[in-house]
Amino acid sequence: MISEQQIAFLHLTDAYRLVYYEFVESIKQPNITRAKILEAAYAEIHRQGFQGASIASILSSTGLTKGALYHHFPTKQALGLAVVDEIIRKVLTNLFFEPLRTSQKPMEALLAILENVPKIAGKLLPLGCPMNNLMQEMSPIDPQFREHLNILLNEWLISVEQALQRAQTAGDLKSDVDCKAAALFIVSAWEGCVGTAKNLQSIDALLNCGRQLQTYIHSLIR
Repeated sequence: MISEQQIAFLHLTDAYRLVYYEFVESIKQPNITRAKILEAAYAEIHRQGFQGASIASILSSTGLTKGALYHHFPTKQALGLAVVDEIIRKVLTNLFFEPLRTSQKPMEALLAILENVPKIAGKLLPLGCPMNNLMQEMSPIDPQFREHLNILLNEWLISVEQALQRAQTAGDLKSDVDCKAAALFIVSAWEGCVGTAKNLQSIDALLNCGRQLQTYIHSLIR
């Protein structure tokens, strides 16, 4: 018999299925309903944007009632913010934050993330980066979304900045590199690469842009 966890796993978009499966497995049974709602909301928001996301579609994909949804999330905005804080943050933590924080060779870790682009390009390209999509859509019009997205963005910037600082301390990064400025450029360039490639629907554009970013990072190494 298929469990609720497995049902959630099957519904999830391919790009982040493994990350979400780990998320579901990490929580206790009483919270499975909440997790199913978050999973379905994430997929719907990623496809349609927050404003275009349909509560009816989310409920249809979960088989839950409005009462069950509003028990956990009193408003659509509360649901969207939880997607940012819990699902998108988990995705970025697994793909970017944690490898940079834990590596003894941060420059190698940073380059390895970019070298992995060909493996994820086909899954990342069609819908783009979920965080960047929401920053473009919601930050100009909703202060709460902007605040939550800025927390996530700043966490990414700090992860890269601290990785560069550790590399600089170890003598692996040029001493004149401004780590804060370089981190801002690296994250902004990556998000720009993904957004441009999404608009073009071009894997080649994403790969070429990623290679240029790798060239920049190599120029920082001693």
